[in-house]
Amino acid sequence: MNSSQVLNRTSRCIAQPYENGTEDDQHTIDLGGCLFMSMMAFDGKANVLICVFLTLTTLSLALNGFTLLGLGRSDDLSWEPRYALLKNLILSDVVQTVNLGPFVTHCLLRRSTMTFNTWCVIQYFTGSACIFCTLITITCMAVERYLYVCHAIHYLSILTPLRLHLTVSLTWVLSVGAGFVNVALLHLGEGQYGAATDGLICEPDTVERHMGFPRAAAVTRKLLGLAVTALCLLSYFFAYVRMYQDACNAVVPFNMVNTQARNTVLFYCGMLLLQLVPMFFKITSDALWELQGAVIAAPMSTLFGADSSLLAGTLHITLLALLLVPPCINPLIYGLRNCEVRQALPGIFRWKGDNSEQDMESNGASSQGRWVE
Repeated sequence: MNSSQVLNRTSRCIAQPYENGTEDDQHTIDLGGCLFMSMMAFDGKANVLICVFLTLTTLSLALNGFTLLGLGRSDDLSWEPRYALLKNLILSDVVQTVNLGPFVTHCLLRRSTMTFNTWCVIQYFTGSACIFCTLITITCMAVERYLYVCHAIHYLSILTPLRLHLTVSLTWVLSVGAGFVNVALLHLGEGQYGAATDGLICEPDTVERHMGFPRAAAVTRKLLGLAVTALCLLSYFFAYVRMYQDACNAVVPFNMVNTQARNTVLFYCGMLLLQLVPMFFKITSDALWELQGAVIAAPMSTLFGADSSLLAGTLHITLLALLLVPPCINPLIYGLRNCEVRQALPGIFRWKGDNSEQDMESNGASSQGRWVE
């Protein structure tokens, strides 16, 4: 089925019930199904996507659950700032997964888009808060590693239990506060509650469209997202570059190159960029939205035909899939890759990996020579 056939089917789907002009016919219109049809030409695509989102959701919940189980079973790890921040990251990832995966799968099974209602706004708030919390927590984890490696002597005096609890609480206060601000600014517009949306979840563009495009909400959301992403990148690169420099200085007297430190820096920076792909994707689309102007505020299918409707649907689904990737890889990067966490898991899930991290920590004779993941 080509794009012109999809447009014809969608047009008949919407127009046919209006032919008699009766009120009963208008109530029978399945706008959600029509919008879903215009976004996804082949029914087989929906079945494939159901498998994809079910797999990502299950994988995320399983990996985060096993990591949290390992941390909870170990009394030695529970007090460390590194793992306290990791548990906070896991909590954010689990909430994000539950807020996204089941609802996308439900829409795919129903072959219909989301309905804009109060729950839709709650979903938007929860998703925004979790994304902000994840970015802030990852930033704090990078700073914590920097303090551990580069300021080991003062590490425990800087990261006291009280300061650690305040830091974790502050991440949620800032994230929830940003979500409340976005929702409050959204209500400057007039919402069209009860209408079918053109998405499988209430992501920012969808919510803003149904709230009448309040300019303050859109600008605030984009500026906050750009600022938090930039802060995360700058903090992360500063922390790991400084740790790499200290690790290299530790082996300079021996005329050696700390290859392991370099590989660790490249690994974590690469994983950070992978986690930020959804944010880069969203920032790019927001920038294009601003450059093209308000003309694209109208549904793309009415302006440019079914091809643009299918393209918009593809981009929307791609973004939803990318949002489920970080919750899947975060426990692998920051938790299960660490031999201490693996040893804390139950026997059936215990991994027998190398002890590269422990060897790395014991290489330096001074605090400046420490290099840990």
